Amino acid sequence: MKLLNGTELVGYIKERQAKQVRALRQARGVFPKLVILITGDDPASVTYTRLKQVYGVDILVNVVIERTTVDVIRIRIDELNDDNSVHGIVVQLPLTHPDQTDDIVAHIAPEKDVDGLGPQAGYVSATVTAIDWLLAGYNVKLEGSHIAVVGKGRLVGAPLIAEWTKAGLDVRAYDDTTSDLPTALKEADIIVTATGVPGLIRASMVGLGAVIVDAGTASEGGVLVGDVASEVRERSDITITPEKGGVGPLTVASLIDNVIQAAQATAKP
Repeated sequence: MKLLNGTELVGYIKERQAKQVRALRQARGVFPKLVILITGDDPASVTYTRLKQVYGVDILVNVVIERTTVDVIRIRIDELNDDNSVHGIVVQLPLTHPDQTDDIVAHIAPEKDVDGLGPQAGYVSATVTAIDWLLAGYNVKLEGSHIAVVGKGRLVGAPLIAEWTKAGLDVRAYDDTTSDLPTALKEADIIVTATGVPGLIRASMVGLGAVIVDAGTASEGGVLVGDVASEVRERSDITITPEKGGVGPLTVASLIDNVIQAAQATAKP
């Protein structure tokens, strides 16, 4: 088994970002700032929010976490849109009222939508970029590969399918309700899964020598787990993300990259 270790790649990205932030602060007087609005206590959301803040501290990007409610979040987004000291706004999903997600993320100004979730967002989804970085970092070729994306959610599946389809790749979309999922996945060279269904992907569903990116997150017994069953990791022929440190670290790095770009865009020549 070969690992796609995002943690190993982050160091190089963080070093470059730290230089960019120093230049902004010292030469341009711009102090990159991200505000994350969170409405609930979803374990995965709390974990990733904390990771974003820690990452920001490391490279001097100010990451502010604000707890709010769905009732007033639109007002707060409007205030942040008008605040020139804020370069990025993230609404941490899932919301306590998921049915309002579309309307709420659409309130974020496109130039500050660093998570790439709104209809007019000026940035590609941070998770999509993270997966691209991860695969490129380990020389996994997307062109000419049969790609299966399992899960069509807003954060991973939907934007990934859209971007890869736009790029002309052979990508096919499935979810946990697909009746012939085992057959479909067996034929795939690359599998990206993000359903939040623990253990959905079994060893018998994976073809010989497949590359697997497990971007699923769910809480099981108080522990964050992915979509891939532990038995899959016993196979020696596959290439796969580790249980921790795969896509997550690069998603945080990609998000912060967008914040830095947003800050650069506001800097005076």
